[in-house]
This record gives sequence, C-alpha cells and structure tokens, in this order.
Amino acid sequence: MKVALLNPGWRFEHSIYFGCREPHLPLELGYAKNLLERAGHKALLLDGHLLNLDDRALVDAVRDFGADIAVVTTAPTYLFWRCTQPELRVPRALFDALAETGAMRVAVGPHGSVTPATTLRKLGIDVVLRGECEEQIVALADAGSPRRVPGAVWWDRGEIAVNGPPQAAHFIDQPALRWPDEWIRRHRHHHHRFGSKPDVPGAEVEASRGCPYHCSFCAKIDFRDSYRRRALPLLLEEIDTLLHQGVRYLYFIDEIFLPQKPLLEALSERDVQFGVQTRIDLWKPDMLDLLGAAGCVSVEAGVESLTVEGRAALDKKCRMSTDALSELLIRARQTVPFVQANLIRSADDDAAIVAEWRDMLRRHGVWANDPVPLYPYPSSPDYRRLWGQPDEQAWERAHAHYLAQFDRFSDIQEEAPLPLPQLERLPC
Repeated sequence: MKVALLNPGWRFEHSIYFGCREPHLPLELGYAKNLLERAGHKALLLDGHLLNLDDRALVDAVRDFGADIAVVTTAPTYLFWRCTQPELRVPRALFDALAETGAMRVAVGPHGSVTPATTLRKLGIDVVLRGECEEQIVALADAGSPRRVPGAVWWDRGEIAVNGPPQAAHFIDQPALRWPDEWIRRHRHHHHRFGSKPDVPGAEVEASRGCPYHCSFCAKIDFRDSYRRRALPLLLEEIDTLLHQGVRYLYFIDEIFLPQKPLLEALSERDVQFGVQTRIDLWKPDMLDLLGAAGCVSVEAGVESLTVEGRAALDKKCRMSTDALSELLIRARQTVPFVQANLIRSADDDAAIVAEWRDMLRRHGVWANDPVPLYPYPSSPDYRRLWGQPDEQAWERAHAHYLAQFDRFSDIQEEAPLPLPQLERLPC
C-alpha cells in the first residue's frame, strides 16, 4: 500500500485555540511512517504547516505519489491533542481537495476519537481512526479496509459502523524518528521558550505518553491516557540524531514529564537545552536541581488553583499546600531560566489573593499566568459531569457554554472567538 500522511497548513482565525500557532514536528505521522515502512508499505509524509505548502501542493504530491490512503490529522501534532481547536474547517478543506485523488480519506486526531460519527460526517470522508493512531494506520494499510481495524469508524451501506473504542499504541518500543534535514533547518521555533531569540533549530520529542492523574479539565479520556515511558535507548538515539542535525533545543511533549534520573543524567552529558510540562508537586528539591543541571531552560508547571478546595474540585490529587508549591517553584527557578505556574480561573480563588501570589512569585523570577477560562473539551471529565457522554452536538455544546460563560479570554486568543457553526463555515 501507498500511504500519504499529511499535516495541513493550519490557520486559526477567530478560534478559541489555546495552543502555539508555530509549526511543530508531526510526531504521530512520523511514527506512522516508521511503522508503515517496517511493514513493507510506502509512505509519503508532508507537513503543510512546516513546509508552507497549500492544499493544492499537498494534493498534487499525493496524486503524483499514487496514494491508496491519505491520512490527515485534525489537530496540529500530538502536542496539542489535549487543547485542540474545536473547528474542523482546515482539515475539511484539505479532505475536500483530496477527493480528486481517489485515495481512501482517513482522519486521525482528538475529534474523531471522541465524536467519531460527527467527525466522519463533518469531514465527508471514508474512515476515522479513534485514539492513538500510528499502529492503526499500519493495520489499515495491511488490511486495505477498516473492517478489521480496531477503533475504526466508516460508512457501511449508508450507515456508520464503529469497530470498538479508541485505541492506545504500545509506544514504549517506538523506533527513533529521523526527520529530513530540510525540515529541521526550517524548524526555528523553540516551543515555550522565552527571553531569547532562537539561532539554532529546535525539535519536539516524546519521552512518555499519558498521565497517571485524571484532573477534571484534562482532555485525555479517549487518547493518550494511560501512562507509558519510552525505552531510553530509543529516545536517546532519536535525540542524538537531532543533535547531529544541528538541533540544540528540545521540547518534551509529554503530558507530564515525571522525574527520571537516568534520562536527566543522559541529557546532562549532551549539548542540548530543553523544555518540559510537569506537576511541581511531584519533584523533590534535589531532582529539580538535576533538572536544571541537565539543561532544562523552560518549565510549565500546573498549579491551577491557589486553594486546597479549588485543587480538589479539579481532582488534582495534590497533597501539598500552596506555600509548599511556591517553594518548589522558586527552587526550580534557581537553576531553570524560565519557570511558569499555570492557573485556571476558579470561583474558589480570590482575585486579590491571586494577584498577590503572582506578584510574590514574580519577585522570585517565576511567572504565573493570569488565570485562564476553562474549556470543557468533550474528552474531559468536566464535560461528562456537565452533560454526560459526548453526542453529535458535543463540540457545539462545549463551545457555546464557553463563549456564554466568559466575557474575556486568554491573552493568546487574539481575536473575538466565533460560535462554532459560524467558525466552521469560514473559508480557508
């Protein structure tokens, strides 16, 4: 089989999208390419965002390749599956253009994982794969049909067929990725790094997948849920390849970068800096010191609320006081140049106390964001507590609730968000 793996050229006008809008390496598609070629298939991987290719260029490449299957991700890389844009207008436009190729059109991503029938209809395509997709793509290429692929959703004589729940990839033995030199040269973005202008390439890597916690706001029920750690030799092989290509900054996309002494010691032996997202309450002072010594220059730490009650309402399972959390954040800042404490807007948090706490951290060099409004993603416990299991109106319901609840939004949401039906009708 010939399989085309495509990341669209992303645009986010009038979106509530929280994620970074710079290009990032499409890790899920990179893994799929590795596994497809190991299984004897031919794979074409193109990233419209990173390579600045419009839909016409992507379609022409797919047609010239003679693809039997064209796979498009509905979120900009695994890094943002948990905070994806709700609208599907960008992948839909690409899928519409791909119709002329005759390839089986397949969507992967968070939308189809949680609302497969809705995603199949909105995109007007042949197949949706639910959950972590790299092994499913190989299974689809092996079978040539979705019928025997776990987690597949497709049209069967005018009806929607669903072959089981979202799938989780094995992941721990995922082979090392190798990206084209030209891709790395183009990847000048250093994700979540501030205060310095990148002069060397950056890259995203994945040391672990999933999270052992189940915070109410986290959209991971249907994908990237159970915690797994990648085999260290394979991870280091991938990192060393990137370093050989000139990369000097890595961002670990892990849902939760947990203390792992062997990895930190290995990184300390390499000429590289890196960023992570984590929970500060899971680190001890000596491991925070090792984190900084290993080359970490950016930490994004979820605190979410400044009260015990607020953190409990979010199911944080945090056993530390706010004072203890503050001490660890300040300790991390002694060796890590940028430390951020994430806050979510909560009714339990007094605005004056939040402002005072932010000022205190700022005096110690730690940045805490202005608390951001919470979006009830359909793959989050919050959504299911409000409305039950997601149905065909799940994304519209969550979006309307969000827009009605808040009169101001995050500082990274640059434009007034539009209602989802209106947003999805906008031309690309």
